[in-house]
Amino acid sequence: MKRRVAISILGTTLDMGKWDNRWSRWRPNVGLCQQAGLFIDRLELIHDNHASALATRIIADIETVSPATEVRSNVINFRDPWDFSEVYTNLRDFARGYPFDPDTEDYLVNITTGTHVAQICWFLLTEARIIPGRLLQLSPPRDRDPGADFAGTHRIIDLDLSRYDEIAKRFASEREEAASFLKSGISTRNTAFNRMIDEIERVVIRSAAPVLLTGPTGAGKSQLARRIYELKKAQRKVSGPFVEVNCATLRGDQAMSALFGHVKGAFTGAAGERAGLLRSADNGVLFLDEIGELGLDEQAMCLRAIEEKRFLPVGADTEVSADFQLLAGTNRDLAEAVRLGRFREDLFARLNLWTFRLPALRERAEDIEPNLDFELRRFLEREGQNVTFNKEARERYLAFATGPDAAWSANFRDLSASVTRMATLAPLGRITIEVVDDEIRRLNTAWHGASRQMVSDDILVEHLGEDAAAQLDRFDAVQLAAVLQTCRKHASASAAGRALFASSRLEKKSSNDADRLSKYLARFGLRFNDVGMLR
Repeated sequence: MKRRVAISILGTTLDMGKWDNRWSRWRPNVGLCQQAGLFIDRLELIHDNHASALATRIIADIETVSPATEVRSNVINFRDPWDFSEVYTNLRDFARGYPFDPDTEDYLVNITTGTHVAQICWFLLTEARIIPGRLLQLSPPRDRDPGADFAGTHRIIDLDLSRYDEIAKRFASEREEAASFLKSGISTRNTAFNRMIDEIERVVIRSAAPVLLTGPTGAGKSQLARRIYELKKAQRKVSGPFVEVNCATLRGDQAMSALFGHVKGAFTGAAGERAGLLRSADNGVLFLDEIGELGLDEQAMCLRAIEEKRFLPVGADTEVSADFQLLAGTNRDLAEAVRLGRFREDLFARLNLWTFRLPALRERAEDIEPNLDFELRRFLEREGQNVTFNKEARERYLAFATGPDAAWSANFRDLSASVTRMATLAPLGRITIEVVDDEIRRLNTAWHGASRQMVSDDILVEHLGEDAAAQLDRFDAVQLAAVLQTCRKHASASAAGRALFASSRLEKKSSNDADRLSKYLARFGLRFNDVGMLR
């Protein structure tokens, strides 16, 4: 059997009494040790040093009614027992310093005595499992038979919601409502996505730590960030505004000013003071989208602002403060950016506490249908027109949208644009098979062109690196990509040269196709052995 341990504050009013008539009134801490069926092995009695005499008397009276109960005196001095911060801090320090042993002891926290502030603190500490126990509520006797004691009654409150079906159902319902809110009310069917949203809901309600949202462009990072903010505000976790900035738009000297503000005269053209986006987000949520595009200097200042809530505006001598909660988004691999020296390792470590990857739309084929209905509702709200599919058209579109030919390269942006086009062109508010077929042709044309461009860009980055590829003129980029793709199909420079110079070589009496190709590649610092089929 586990030993039963009670933790209780001395009641300077309810526990009072120094004469013999004290036995004819209810005293909670004495009654605690007289409860039928609730033997207390040890009582941790908390009091301040001004009540030491009363504590001594209560301990002696407990020894009279329950000699087997060990009572330990714990002195905690409250300057103001109604100051929430002081009371909570002192009780939390007591709890964290106490050698709890739940394997051998069962803990009860008496919420009958102490100020209402102390009772709330006991609840919070127990609910957070800082105190691994249950709450105990004592009540005075209603009717007392002559000669009976004044023990009163007790009730144990277990904060494990699983023990209370109705409360647990309500709690689960509220959780479902919060998760649905984050999904904009869309009944998504993808198991992994729904599990991720449930986890995000728990994190953003319980924690003020930074959250990093990753995933391809158009996967919904910005929309989810705003919904997270709205959920936090509805839960009264923040009171300030939602401030969003796309870091890819911050360039040069203006980046520091936009983020951290500046003072008047900080640089040429600074005619007045600027608060900056971080200060504008005070007490709210700051969403730094495409955070991987920030320069290293801006990253360093952001890290300090996140950790210390303080930063120095451009040109200022005095720091300013802003207490914001940070959300960040990126379509880049930040771990790879750290390896390449393009992103600070310490900032990545700070952001990587809570990282959630939003999957591409093609990874959530089962969610296309509910999102299709969502986009039609948005069209109704935006344009005031209720547009629907006929049965055959809906089946045709969904078969294509969930099939292997649907690239959804821009993810939900593609889907939103697609539905908008069909709804706008729908005759009499009904999307027909003809409208769907036209839209499928339109999407295929766009995706195939985009696919060719992506292949071209990827092969340049692979062989030249991202920076060198970005510096090429478009003319050179298109030509070099075509040459590299041809080289990949041939085992030798001569074979690749013959394919590339098939027409011009006929006009030459002798041609060295391999040499021509090698000289062309050398202009870009490349060799055939590095780019050909057998590389």
